[in-house]
Amino acid sequence: MIYTTYFAKLKKLPSNVIPISICAKPPKGYKGLQYKKLAPKYSFFSKWKETHDNNYYVKHFYEEVLNKLNPIEVLTEINNLLPKDIVKCDIVLVCYEKPQDFCHRHLVADWLNKNGYKCKEWE
Repeated sequence: MIYTTYFAKLKKLPSNVIPISICAKPPKGYKGLQYKKLAPKYSFFSKWKETHDNNYYVKHFYEEVLNKLNPIEVLTEINNLLPKDIVKCDIVLVCYEKPQDFCHRHLVADWLNKNGYKCKEWE
């Protein structure tokens, strides 16, 4: 299963759920796996920080990130990041914002779901 969550919740994850950061710059002290291909680009992220125009962000995130990726390749690359001795685990894609806040991980989850891969917020 693929989940999403935010960094503040990592300590509550069970050991069979592997976190993978999907942001450009994880917080100091984060030593886990990273997959930066799903991170927002600085150009539109910084513009969004100024304007908080979610429509602008969504448009650019799709155009500059998701539309350039193949979900099968993304999941294959993510699975290749996992330690080889792990037999079965779930992954959780991680960034900063709380579940109710606007965040690119929700766009990633929607993209995965639309492409046939079940993804939901970790509860």
